[in-house]
Amino acid sequence: MLSVLTEPNYPKAAIGLEKDSVTALALQKEGRGSFGIKQAATIELPSNLLNPSFLEKNITNPSELRVFLEEAVVTSGLMNQKLWSVSLPSNTARSAILTLDSGAVKTESEEILDWKAEQSFGAPAAELRITRQKIAPDKEGKTRYFATAVKLSIIDEYETIFENLGWKTGLILPRAVSETRWLVDNSADTDSMLISSQNDGFTALLLRRGEPAVVRSVTCTVSERDDEIYRLLMFYNDRFADDRSGNFLDKLLVVGKDMVAAKIKEISAEALGTALRILRPEEVGLNIPASSLNFDDIAAPAGLAAYGYR
Repeated sequence: MLSVLTEPNYPKAAIGLEKDSVTALALQKEGRGSFGIKQAATIELPSNLLNPSFLEKNITNPSELRVFLEEAVVTSGLMNQKLWSVSLPSNTARSAILTLDSGAVKTESEEILDWKAEQSFGAPAAELRITRQKIAPDKEGKTRYFATAVKLSIIDEYETIFENLGWKTGLILPRAVSETRWLVDNSADTDSMLISSQNDGFTALLLRRGEPAVVRSVTCTVSERDDEIYRLLMFYNDRFADDRSGNFLDKLLVVGKDMVAAKIKEISAEALGTALRILRPEEVGLNIPASSLNFDDIAAPAGLAAYGYR
Protein backbone atom coordinates (compact mmCIF):
# COMPACT_ATOMS: atom_id res chain seq x y z
CA MET A 1 0.00 0.00 0.00
CA LEU A 2 1.13 3.54 -0.75
CA SER A 3 4.46 2.47 -2.23
CA VAL A 4 5.21 6.09 -3.05
CA LEU A 5 5.60 6.66 0.67
CA THR A 6 8.18 3.95 1.15
CA GLU A 7 10.56 4.75 -1.71
CA PRO A 8 12.25 7.86 -0.22
CA ASN A 9 14.33 7.62 2.94
CA TYR A 10 11.99 9.05 5.54
CA PRO A 11 12.95 9.87 9.15
CA LYS A 12 12.75 7.26 11.86
CA ALA A 13 11.15 9.88 14.13
CA ALA A 14 7.68 11.42 13.98
CA ILE A 15 5.35 13.95 15.55
CA GLY A 16 1.69 13.12 16.19
CA LEU A 17 -0.77 15.98 16.59
CA GLU A 18 -4.26 15.58 17.99
CA LYS A 19 -6.86 17.98 19.34
CA ASP A 20 -5.84 17.29 22.94
CA SER A 21 -2.21 16.13 22.71
CA VAL A 22 1.11 16.14 20.88
CA THR A 23 3.47 13.15 20.74
CA ALA A 24 7.13 12.97 19.73
CA LEU A 25 8.77 9.57 19.23
CA ALA A 26 11.52 7.58 17.61
CA LEU A 27 11.43 3.85 16.84
CA GLN A 28 13.99 1.09 16.89
CA LYS A 29 13.91 -2.12 14.86
CA GLU A 30 13.44 -5.24 16.98
CA GLY A 31 13.18 -7.94 14.37
CA ARG A 32 11.50 -8.65 11.08
CA GLY A 33 8.43 -6.43 10.88
CA SER A 34 8.66 -5.55 14.55
CA PHE A 35 9.44 -2.22 16.19
CA GLY A 36 9.99 -0.90 19.69
CA ILE A 37 9.77 2.58 21.14
CA LYS A 38 13.26 4.07 21.40
CA GLN A 39 12.19 7.46 22.81
CA ALA A 40 8.73 8.98 23.23
CA ALA A 41 6.65 11.51 25.12
CA THR A 42 3.05 12.68 24.94
CA ILE A 43 2.10 16.15 26.18
CA GLU A 44 -1.49 17.25 26.78
CA LEU A 45 -2.69 20.39 25.00
CA PRO A 46 -4.99 23.05 26.47
CA SER A 47 -8.60 23.01 25.36
CA ASN A 48 -9.25 24.78 22.04
CA LEU A 49 -5.59 25.43 21.21
CA LEU A 50 -5.95 23.01 18.30
CA ASN A 51 -9.33 22.72 16.57
CA PRO A 52 -8.98 20.18 13.75
CA SER A 53 -11.00 21.14 10.68
CA PHE A 54 -10.75 20.66 6.95
CA LEU A 55 -12.11 24.10 6.05
CA GLU A 56 -11.59 26.32 9.09
CA LYS A 57 -8.46 27.63 10.83
CA ASN A 58 -6.92 24.92 13.05
CA ILE A 59 -4.47 26.67 15.37
CA THR A 60 -5.70 29.45 17.64
CA ASN A 61 -2.26 30.37 19.01
CA PRO A 62 0.72 29.23 16.90
CA SER A 63 3.30 30.47 19.43
CA GLU A 64 1.68 28.46 22.22
CA LEU A 65 1.49 25.30 20.10
CA ARG A 66 5.17 25.73 19.26
CA VAL A 67 5.97 25.73 23.00
CA PHE A 68 4.14 22.43 23.48
CA LEU A 69 5.86 20.89 20.46
CA GLU A 70 9.20 21.88 21.93
CA GLU A 71 8.19 20.42 25.30
CA ALA A 72 7.28 17.09 23.70
CA VAL A 73 10.59 16.95 21.83
CA VAL A 74 12.64 17.83 24.92
CA THR A 75 10.74 15.43 27.19
CA SER A 76 11.27 12.59 24.72
CA GLY A 77 14.99 13.36 24.49
CA LEU A 78 14.75 14.15 20.78
CA MET A 79 15.76 17.81 20.93
CA ASN A 80 18.55 17.28 18.37
CA GLN A 81 16.19 15.70 15.84
CA LYS A 82 15.52 18.00 12.88
CA LEU A 83 14.04 15.58 10.33
CA TRP A 84 10.45 14.56 11.10
CA SER A 85 7.40 12.91 9.67
CA VAL A 86 4.13 14.34 10.99
CA SER A 87 0.65 12.92 11.48
CA LEU A 88 -2.13 15.50 11.61
CA PRO A 89 -5.60 15.08 13.15
CA SER A 90 -7.90 13.13 10.82
CA ASN A 91 -10.38 16.03 10.65
CA THR A 92 -7.69 18.20 9.07
CA ALA A 93 -7.65 16.11 5.89
CA ARG A 94 -10.07 14.14 3.75
CA SER A 95 -9.45 10.87 1.95
CA ALA A 96 -11.32 9.18 -0.87
CA ILE A 97 -10.98 6.62 -3.64
CA LEU A 98 -11.17 8.28 -7.05
CA THR A 99 -12.19 6.18 -10.05
CA LEU A 100 -11.55 7.05 -13.68
CA ASP A 101 -14.18 5.99 -16.19
CA SER A 102 -13.06 3.60 -18.88
CA GLY A 103 -11.87 5.32 -22.02
CA ALA A 104 -10.34 8.36 -20.36
CA VAL A 105 -7.15 9.25 -22.24
CA LYS A 106 -3.97 10.25 -20.46
CA THR A 107 -4.27 13.93 -21.42
CA GLU A 108 -7.71 14.08 -19.84
CA SER A 109 -6.99 12.05 -16.71
CA GLU A 110 -5.43 14.86 -14.67
CA GLU A 111 -8.36 17.18 -15.32
CA ILE A 112 -10.84 14.40 -14.53
CA LEU A 113 -9.01 13.51 -11.32
CA ASP A 114 -9.00 17.17 -10.24
CA TRP A 115 -12.73 17.38 -10.94
CA LYS A 116 -13.44 14.18 -9.02
CA ALA A 117 -11.28 15.42 -6.15
CA GLU A 118 -13.27 18.65 -5.99
CA GLN A 119 -16.52 16.66 -5.88
CA SER A 120 -15.20 14.33 -3.16
CA PHE A 121 -13.42 16.89 -1.00
CA GLY A 122 -15.74 19.87 -1.35
CA ALA A 123 -13.09 22.42 -2.29
CA PRO A 124 -11.42 23.59 -5.52
CA ALA A 125 -8.40 21.51 -6.48
CA ALA A 126 -6.29 24.68 -6.73
CA GLU A 127 -6.83 25.23 -2.99
CA LEU A 128 -5.75 21.71 -2.01
CA ARG A 129 -2.58 19.74 -1.57
CA ILE A 130 -3.59 16.34 -2.95
CA THR A 131 -1.58 13.15 -2.57
CA ARG A 132 -2.61 10.37 -4.97
CA GLN A 133 -1.48 6.77 -5.13
CA LYS A 134 -2.65 4.41 -7.85
CA ILE A 135 -4.27 1.26 -6.45
CA ALA A 136 -5.76 -1.89 -7.95
CA PRO A 137 -8.55 -1.35 -10.52
CA ASP A 138 -12.15 -2.03 -9.59
CA LYS A 139 -14.12 -5.10 -10.72
CA GLU A 140 -14.82 -3.47 -14.08
CA GLY A 141 -11.16 -2.71 -14.65
CA LYS A 142 -11.48 1.03 -14.07
CA THR A 143 -8.37 2.86 -12.86
CA ARG A 144 -8.50 3.94 -9.22
CA TYR A 145 -6.49 6.21 -6.96
CA PHE A 146 -6.39 6.56 -3.20
CA ALA A 147 -6.29 10.31 -2.59
CA THR A 148 -5.81 12.46 0.49
CA ALA A 149 -6.31 16.22 0.49
CA VAL A 150 -5.45 19.07 2.86
CA LYS A 151 -6.28 22.71 2.20
CA LEU A 152 -3.18 24.74 1.42
CA SER A 153 -4.16 27.39 3.95
CA ILE A 154 -4.46 24.73 6.67
CA ILE A 155 -1.21 22.91 5.95
CA ASP A 156 0.52 26.29 5.88
CA GLU A 157 -0.50 26.85 9.52
CA TYR A 158 1.39 23.74 10.58
CA GLU A 159 4.35 24.05 8.23
CA THR A 160 5.02 27.63 9.35
CA ILE A 161 5.47 26.39 12.93
CA PHE A 162 7.70 23.52 11.79
CA GLU A 163 9.86 25.93 9.79
CA ASN A 164 10.14 28.29 12.78
CA LEU A 165 11.40 25.33 14.81
CA GLY A 166 14.03 24.63 12.16
CA TRP A 167 12.47 21.28 11.24
CA LYS A 168 12.39 19.57 7.87
CA THR A 169 9.22 17.52 7.42
CA GLY A 170 9.41 14.84 4.76
CA LEU A 171 6.02 13.18 5.17
CA ILE A 172 2.82 14.76 6.48
CA LEU A 173 -0.32 12.61 6.57
CA PRO A 174 -3.60 12.54 8.50
CA ARG A 175 -3.85 10.29 11.52
CA ALA A 176 -6.04 7.53 10.07
CA VAL A 177 -3.87 7.11 6.96
CA SER A 178 -0.77 6.98 9.17
CA GLU A 179 -2.35 4.29 11.34
CA THR A 180 -3.05 2.00 8.37
CA ARG A 181 0.70 1.27 8.30
CA TRP A 182 0.04 -1.28 11.05
CA LEU A 183 -2.37 -3.22 8.82
CA VAL A 184 -0.33 -3.39 5.63
CA ASP A 185 1.51 -6.57 6.58
CA ASN A 186 -1.69 -8.09 7.92
CA SER A 187 -3.83 -7.59 4.83
CA ALA A 188 -2.47 -10.05 2.28
CA ASP A 189 -4.73 -12.99 3.00
CA THR A 190 -8.03 -11.62 4.29
CA ASP A 191 -9.56 -8.17 4.61
CA SER A 192 -8.75 -5.96 7.57
CA MET A 193 -10.23 -2.69 8.79
CA LEU A 194 -9.09 0.32 10.78
CA ILE A 195 -11.62 2.18 12.90
CA SER A 196 -10.04 5.36 14.21
CA SER A 197 -11.90 7.82 16.42
CA GLN A 198 -11.86 11.56 15.89
CA ASN A 199 -13.44 14.39 17.83
CA ASP A 200 -16.65 14.36 15.77
CA GLY A 201 -17.02 10.67 14.93
CA PHE A 202 -14.63 8.17 13.34
CA THR A 203 -12.79 7.26 10.17
CA ALA A 204 -12.83 3.71 8.79
CA LEU A 205 -10.50 2.26 6.14
CA LEU A 206 -10.98 -1.21 4.71
CA LEU A 207 -7.80 -2.79 3.36
CA ARG A 208 -7.85 -5.56 0.77
CA ARG A 209 -4.53 -7.07 -0.31
CA GLY A 210 -2.77 -4.21 1.43
CA GLU A 211 -4.63 -1.43 -0.38
CA PRO A 212 -7.60 0.78 0.57
CA ALA A 213 -10.88 -0.60 -0.73
CA VAL A 214 -13.32 1.55 1.25
CA VAL A 215 -12.82 4.89 3.00
CA ARG A 216 -15.53 6.29 5.27
CA SER A 217 -15.47 9.33 7.54
CA VAL A 218 -18.56 9.28 9.72
CA THR A 219 -19.75 12.31 11.65
CA CYS A 220 -21.71 11.29 14.73
CA THR A 221 -22.02 11.72 18.47
CA VAL A 222 -20.59 9.21 20.93
CA SER A 223 -24.10 7.89 21.59
CA GLU A 224 -24.64 7.31 17.86
CA ARG A 225 -21.30 5.66 17.18
CA ASP A 226 -22.25 2.05 17.94
CA ASP A 227 -25.14 2.22 15.47
CA GLU A 228 -22.89 3.78 12.82
CA ILE A 229 -20.25 1.08 13.24
CA TYR A 230 -22.98 -1.57 12.94
CA ARG A 231 -24.19 0.04 9.67
CA LEU A 232 -20.62 0.18 8.38
CA LEU A 233 -20.05 -3.52 9.03
CA MET A 234 -23.43 -4.40 7.48
CA PHE A 235 -22.45 -2.38 4.40
CA TYR A 236 -19.22 -4.36 4.17
CA ASN A 237 -21.07 -7.66 4.56
CA ASP A 238 -23.56 -6.77 1.82
CA ARG A 239 -21.12 -5.26 -0.69
CA PHE A 240 -17.66 -6.70 -0.17
CA ALA A 241 -17.66 -9.97 1.76
CA ASP A 242 -16.98 -13.07 -0.36
CA ASP A 243 -15.94 -16.19 1.53
CA ARG A 244 -15.44 -18.18 -1.67
CA SER A 245 -12.69 -15.88 -2.96
CA GLY A 246 -11.13 -15.43 0.47
CA ASN A 247 -12.25 -11.82 0.71
CA PHE A 248 -13.75 -11.59 4.14
CA LEU A 249 -13.13 -9.43 7.16
CA ASP A 250 -11.63 -11.15 10.16
CA LYS A 251 -9.65 -8.51 12.03
CA LEU A 252 -9.99 -4.93 13.19
CA LEU A 253 -7.50 -2.36 14.40
CA VAL A 254 -9.30 0.01 16.76
CA VAL A 255 -7.61 3.28 17.73
CA GLY A 256 -9.06 5.87 20.09
CA LYS A 257 -9.21 6.29 23.85
CA ASP A 258 -13.00 6.44 23.75
CA MET A 259 -13.28 3.25 21.68
CA VAL A 260 -14.22 0.12 23.65
CA ALA A 261 -12.77 -2.92 21.88
CA ALA A 262 -15.06 -5.38 23.63
CA LYS A 263 -18.14 -3.43 22.53
CA ILE A 264 -16.97 -3.24 18.91
CA LYS A 265 -16.29 -6.98 18.96
CA GLU A 266 -19.87 -7.48 20.18
CA ILE A 267 -21.20 -5.24 17.39
CA SER A 268 -19.21 -7.21 14.80
CA ALA A 269 -20.73 -10.48 16.00
CA GLU A 270 -24.22 -9.02 15.61
CA ALA A 271 -23.54 -7.53 12.16
CA LEU A 272 -21.46 -10.32 10.62
CA GLY A 273 -22.52 -13.41 12.54
CA THR A 274 -19.02 -13.86 13.91
CA ALA A 275 -16.91 -11.80 16.30
CA LEU A 276 -13.93 -10.12 14.66
CA ARG A 277 -10.48 -10.26 16.18
CA ILE A 278 -9.40 -6.92 17.65
CA LEU A 279 -5.69 -6.60 17.00
CA ARG A 280 -3.31 -5.75 19.85
CA PRO A 281 -0.25 -3.52 19.27
CA GLU A 282 2.18 -6.42 19.48
CA GLU A 283 0.16 -8.33 16.85
CA VAL A 284 0.75 -5.56 14.30
CA GLY A 285 4.44 -5.23 15.11
CA LEU A 286 4.64 -2.48 17.72
CA ASN A 287 6.02 -3.33 21.15
CA ILE A 288 5.09 -0.76 23.76
CA PRO A 289 6.97 -0.76 27.08
CA ALA A 290 5.03 -0.99 30.31
CA SER A 291 4.89 2.74 30.95
CA SER A 292 2.58 5.68 30.56
CA LEU A 293 2.66 5.42 26.75
CA ASN A 294 -0.70 4.74 25.14
CA PHE A 295 -1.18 3.02 21.76
CA ASP A 296 -3.96 5.47 20.94
CA ASP A 297 -1.48 8.36 21.19
CA ILE A 298 1.44 6.77 19.37
CA ALA A 299 -0.14 4.57 16.68
CA ALA A 300 -0.14 7.29 14.00
CA PRO A 301 3.33 8.82 14.51
CA ALA A 302 4.84 5.38 15.08
CA GLY A 303 3.29 4.23 11.80
CA LEU A 304 5.02 7.06 9.97
CA ALA A 305 8.33 6.49 11.76
CA ALA A 306 8.19 2.84 10.69
CA TYR A 307 8.38 3.95 7.03
CA GLY A 308 11.89 5.17 7.79
CA TYR A 309 13.02 1.54 7.97
CA ARG A 310 11.81 0.59 4.49
